[in-house]
Amino acid sequence: MPVEEPHRVVCHLDRLLAERGMTVTALAEQIGVTNVNLSVLKNQRAKAMRFSTLTAICDALGCQPGDLFSVAAAGSTPG
Repeated sequence: MPVEEPHRVVCHLDRLLAERGMTVTALAEQIGVTNVNLSVLKNQRAKAMRFSTLTAICDALGCQPGDLFSVAAAGSTPG
């Protein structure tokens, strides 16, 4: 079985929250997820995400998925 390479997806939730003057707690309450789940995402530790959560975050922040995520160059890791 091949060794799983780390993903290179970078989450920009910190920046988006700062730009909107919003806290993780406020976003979590607005979209109905836990602070812990958003913190995992924000701190680059998430391995998966439900489309319903992605949609709720984008609706709450007035953004698109491409504003929330980018892919780091090959050979680098997120964070």
